[in-house]
Amino acid sequence: MRKGREQKEALAQPDAGAIPTWLKSWDSIQWNQLRRQVRRLQVRIAKAAKEERWGKVDFLQHVLTRSIAARLLAVLRVVSNKGKRTPGVDKIIWRSCRQKMQAVWSLNRRGYKPQPLRRIYIPKRNGKRRPLGIPTMRDRAMQALYLQALEPVAETRADPNSYGFRPRRSIADALGQCFISLAKENSPRVILEGDIQSCFDQISHEWMLDNIPMDRKILEKWLKAGYMEGRRLYPTEEGTPQGGIISPVLANLVLDGLETVALQADPHRLGNLRPKINVVRYADDFIITGSSREQLEHKVFPAVKAFLGKRGLRLSEEKTRITSIEDGFDFLGATVRKYGDKLLIRPSKRNILDFLRELRSLIRTQKATTALDLIRQLNSKLRGWANQQRHLVSSRAFRYVDIRVFQALWQWAKRRHPTKGKGWVRAKYCRAVPNQGSTFTAPRKNPDGSWGNLDLYRTSSMPIRRHAKVRAEATAYDPAYDDYFRQRREKQRRRRAKVFAPASTEP
Repeated sequence: MRKGREQKEALAQPDAGAIPTWLKSWDSIQWNQLRRQVRRLQVRIAKAAKEERWGKVDFLQHVLTRSIAARLLAVLRVVSNKGKRTPGVDKIIWRSCRQKMQAVWSLNRRGYKPQPLRRIYIPKRNGKRRPLGIPTMRDRAMQALYLQALEPVAETRADPNSYGFRPRRSIADALGQCFISLAKENSPRVILEGDIQSCFDQISHEWMLDNIPMDRKILEKWLKAGYMEGRRLYPTEEGTPQGGIISPVLANLVLDGLETVALQADPHRLGNLRPKINVVRYADDFIITGSSREQLEHKVFPAVKAFLGKRGLRLSEEKTRITSIEDGFDFLGATVRKYGDKLLIRPSKRNILDFLRELRSLIRTQKATTALDLIRQLNSKLRGWANQQRHLVSSRAFRYVDIRVFQALWQWAKRRHPTKGKGWVRAKYCRAVPNQGSTFTAPRKNPDGSWGNLDLYRTSSMPIRRHAKVRAEATAYDPAYDDYFRQRREKQRRRRAKVFAPASTEP
C-alpha cells in the first residue's frame, strides 16, 4: 500500500524532486496502478471528445503524453509484443532493464526526430508483395505513447459497425453483424463488396494533418520520415506505413464516416420501408447492403467513391463488386450465403485451404522431430483455428480438416519408416478412440510420473456456439459499459479455459 501511494504521488508530480526508488528498477514497477491512472485520463479525453470540447481534449492529451505512467506503458508495449526482437534502421533492441528505463526518459517531444523506416516485404495471396515499414524501437515507443492519447478520441468518433483494430471487437463481431443484417426473410438481398486499393499506402497526408485530432507536428514527422530500402533513402509523400503501432488507428480515423455517407446516400423511404442500407467494416474491407442493384450502383457507390476520393483513396476494381446474397460472398475468411430463407456463414474455401497448406508445410519441415513434439505443435494450431471458426457453421469444415491432417500425418509416419509395413506404423503411431476411430498419438510422461498419451486434437470436437455480438454503441472508454465488458471478459475467459484445457491422458 505504501509503495502504491508513493508511486501515485510521483506520477502526479513527475518532475518534482529526485527519481523515486520504485522507478530505478524495471522489475519493481506496479503496472496495474499505472494502467488505472492512464485509463482515468483516457476516460476524461473520451468524455471531452464526445462533448466536442476540443480545447480540453488537446490539454488532456498534452498531460497524458508527458506523464511517466504513459511513457512506462508505452515502453512496456514495445518490449512485450511480437516485434520486440525486430530492430529498425538503427539495429537497436531494448533487452536489459537499464535500456528500458533509459528509453522511458528519452520519450520527449522536444528535439524528437524520427528515423526512417526499414522497408521489408511480405508475400500476399495474389502473388504480389505487401510493403511494411519497421520503425526503430524509440519511434515505436513514441507511437505507443501518443496512441494512448489518440485512441479514446478514435473510439468516440468511430462508426458503430466498424470492428477492425478496435479494443473489445473482433472478426466474430463483424460476422455477427452480417448475420443480423442479412438473416431475416425481408433482409436486403444485394451486397456491395468493397476493398480499398493499397489503403495504407495512399492516404492523403494533407487530409490527415488537417483532420486527425493529435499533435500535428509529431504526426507530420512520422508521415514524412521516409524509408530505407537497401542503403537508399526514399521520401514518403502519401500513406501511413503498415507496421507502425499507430497506423491502424490512423487508418480507422480516415475511414470513419463511411457508414454515415452510405446511409445518407439514399434517405428516401417507401411507406414504412427503409432503404435497407447496412454497413459492416473491418479495417479497409467492408460490405454495404441494399434493396436493389440500382440503389447500390447509382446512389451508394458514387457517394462512397467521393468520400474516399477526398482522402486520396480509391476502390480496388478487381475486388469491388455487387453480388446477390443467393450467390454468396467471401468476407473476413468466411462465406456468407443464403439458401432460400436460411442464411449460412461458413469458413471460406480459401481459408480452409490456406490453413491446410500451413499445416502441411509444418509437417514437411519436421522430418526429424519426435511424434510428441509434432503433435504438440499441430494441436496448438488446430485448437486456435477451430476456436476462431467455432461461431460459424463449421462442422463440415472441421471434419474435412481432420481427415486431411490425418492423411498428412500418415504420410509423414510412413516416410520415417520406409522398411516397415502399414500395420507396424499404425500400431506405433495410432490408437483406437471410442466412437471416433483411430487417431494419432504419442506417449508422454504426466506430471505425477505416470505415462499417458497425447492425442492429435480433432477440430470436430470443438462445440459450435453462436457468438454474442458486441453492442454497436459500446466503447472501451465509456464507464457506462464497464460492467458490460467485464461480464463479456469473464464469459470469454471461462470459454477459453474450457477450450484450451489440457487433453486428458489415458494409459
